[in-house]
Amino acid sequence: VLFLAYFAMQVIYARRKYKISPPETTGHPEFERTFRAQANCSEYFPIFISLLWVAGIFFHQGVTALCGLLYLYTRLRYFQGYATAAQGRLGPLYASAWLLWVLVVLALAGLLAHFL
Repeated sequence: VLFLAYFAMQVIYARRKYKISPPETTGHPEFERTFRAQANCSEYFPIFISLLWVAGIFFHQGVTALCGLLYLYTRLRYFQGYATAAQGRLGPLYASAWLLWVLVVLALAGLLAHFL
């Protein structure tokens, strides 16, 4: 939740810096990149939380927590890279997607082990 609050605050600061009033979502390219980065991170947060929860309960809390921390770090790097330049998002984007797939596998393995 702190990450989402940080991302939202960055959008607010960019709105003030470039004088873009809500509900406008276009304007200066730096604002648009910051806005899109925040929106993209927010869109994936429910998926991340759900996978983290299921993998933590049914697989292993320590491994899941490590994956969760790495995911949050890669999303922070994604946000910072995207806000700077659109190409700066690609490396962290691939890393965060890979970590989501790892959480999917951990959750499925834990559920299968629990129910079978």
